[in-house]
Amino acid sequence: MALPLYDNQPTRRAPLVTYLLIAANVVVFLLSPIASIGHQDEGVEQRRCEQVTFMLKYGAIPKELVSDRQIPVPEEVDRACRPEPFHKRPWLSALSSMFLHGGVAHILGNMVYLFIFGAATEDRLGRLRFLLFYLAAGLIAAYGFAVTYPGSDTPLVGASGAIAGVLGSHLILYPRSRTIALILSIFPFRLPSWTLLAQFFVFQWLSLGDQQSQTAYVAHIYGFVAGMIVGLLVRRGTVARKSAALSWN
Repeated sequence: MALPLYDNQPTRRAPLVTYLLIAANVVVFLLSPIASIGHQDEGVEQRRCEQVTFMLKYGAIPKELVSDRQIPVPEEVDRACRPEPFHKRPWLSALSSMFLHGGVAHILGNMVYLFIFGAATEDRLGRLRFLLFYLAAGLIAAYGFAVTYPGSDTPLVGASGAIAGVLGSHLILYPRSRTIALILSIFPFRLPSWTLLAQFFVFQWLSLGDQQSQTAYVAHIYGFVAGMIVGLLVRRGTVARKSAALSWN
């Protein structure tokens, strides 16, 4: 696997929405029980209960998404943690889950990809449309995963689905851009961006059969394909506008 460090696609303005999304993800992570900041005085079991309850409350549970109904807290969690009752709207959890992460490595990897590839797509779409696209890609990823695994009661968390949409759009909109990446996390190479992004998609596809992994590869694929479709529509619209402008000259 290659870790991207820099993409050379120029932009015309600062990617404020990309920066704000990164900031929002980091702040939510630091304030959540997962980061354990402010929870050092608690026992290990109490901290684990807070983390599990937090994920159940704000994570996107496939069984809830397909039925649009909140399911009861698992019996083993209720016995061990006795969580306070909470009300949950499944469709809102599909949004909140995009800003939750399971650990430092999880959020760091996602934010690196968003920082490197989000700027160019935001520049092309515009700030508001980019934000709507990002959220829509995340929703498509979450609901796509839920439709594929409707019986799952494991919370889905992370910005990966939305960021996969950004990667898919970048692949279509900027196929000739070049990226500096670490190969095997050691050796820096300058690569065409499409090779790195295609590798991401192929890796997700080949990993679908990994039953032991907790990574939602299907959600990444849904998000990536959604991003590619948006990229194709944007390119088609750009070509149509250029053709119309030439016809008036």
